[in-house]
Amino acid sequence: MRVSRRDFLGATGALAVTGSLGSVGAFAQGKDILLGSVLDNSGNLDIYGKPMVMATTLAVEELNAAGGLLGRKIKAIQYDTQSDIALYTKFAQQLARTDKVDVVHGGITSASREAIRQTFKRANTLYFYNVLYEGGVCDRNCVVTGTTPAQAVEPIVDYAMKKWGNKVVILAADYNYGQITAKWLQYYIKERKGTVASTDFFPLDVADFGSTIAKIQQASPNFVVAALVGGAHMAFFRQWAASGMNKKIPLTSTTFGVGNEHLALSPAEGDGIVIAGNYSQEAQSPANQEFLGRWKKRFGDTKIVHEIAVSQYQGIYAWAAAVKKAGSLEREAMLKAVESGISIEGPAGTVTIDPKTHHAALDIHLMEVKNQKLTIINTVKQRPPADTAQYCDLIKNPNDNKQYEVKI
Repeated sequence: MRVSRRDFLGATGALAVTGSLGSVGAFAQGKDILLGSVLDNSGNLDIYGKPMVMATTLAVEELNAAGGLLGRKIKAIQYDTQSDIALYTKFAQQLARTDKVDVVHGGITSASREAIRQTFKRANTLYFYNVLYEGGVCDRNCVVTGTTPAQAVEPIVDYAMKKWGNKVVILAADYNYGQITAKWLQYYIKERKGTVASTDFFPLDVADFGSTIAKIQQASPNFVVAALVGGAHMAFFRQWAASGMNKKIPLTSTTFGVGNEHLALSPAEGDGIVIAGNYSQEAQSPANQEFLGRWKKRFGDTKIVHEIAVSQYQGIYAWAAAVKKAGSLEREAMLKAVESGISIEGPAGTVTIDPKTHHAALDIHLMEVKNQKLTIINTVKQRPPADTAQYCDLIKNPNDNKQYEVKI
């Protein structure tokens, strides 16, 4: 079942998208469909969260302007978790127990996801996690629309090792995303007969990388992979450029650009960083250009649109496609719709949910930062979530509920 946004909106109800996106036509009698969201609209991770909150608002307004779902209006209940895991736990319980929402789209870091995922599973509240992460979550109640290492990290390793050599330094955020991503990086590098000179982890509040840069200079790797996260870690990229190392050792990243970090650096600081991901504003597809036009009309500034804002938007449309196919919000009907292999066309391309893993096959761009833009070097269509698929088969094992890690 592949549905473009235009076809989807045209088929969902009586009202076309015209005039203000906030306008809503007549809805059938019945209570609103409740869509919950828990995202960091403030705090250290707000560079990721603010655009995701806006993407949630835009998607819900568009769906409502097209007649809602099942003839009912969608109401978004959004909580600001302020980059605080304790607030994630609090608001997840509130969404599930008090608000009794029909679905939740939320979480940014893997730590935040794992703080809330079990709450929604116990409450039978369908949960969409729309962010790139380290892979391995196997939970029938959870749908993942962001990239995993086999989709995005492996192409970086392939490209960098072929272009620059096989001695690598890894830097990563010190929580489960960084720790597990580092393992995947080590796996892919060693699989290709490469050498990991060192792997270092950094808490999210670390902003001084002087000794780290000196250590890298001494190790003299062929390239560096940085799986760093958040506002404080932006200091690494500035200090790397200030030290002159950006002219000496190539730099790649599994996260840079996801929060529009390339706009925060000058071209002199950011040019040349290589990343792989699902989205670039530079993509010239009609779907992306139309999406950016709608964003500009609603919010003004399109510069803040980044990959996980687009992933959040696409995740909501994937959920809406499942509701339409199921013809119901009943959980088992929804899960069967998800497991039918639903597919939508979004700003980042085709998003197809894999029935066995509940993860998405996605188009992946290899990109280089040039003059504060993510210039696309190459695109691979519909890379599957092969890493998670090594361990997870929810068709055979529907009661599975864990996060698997790669064994090296």
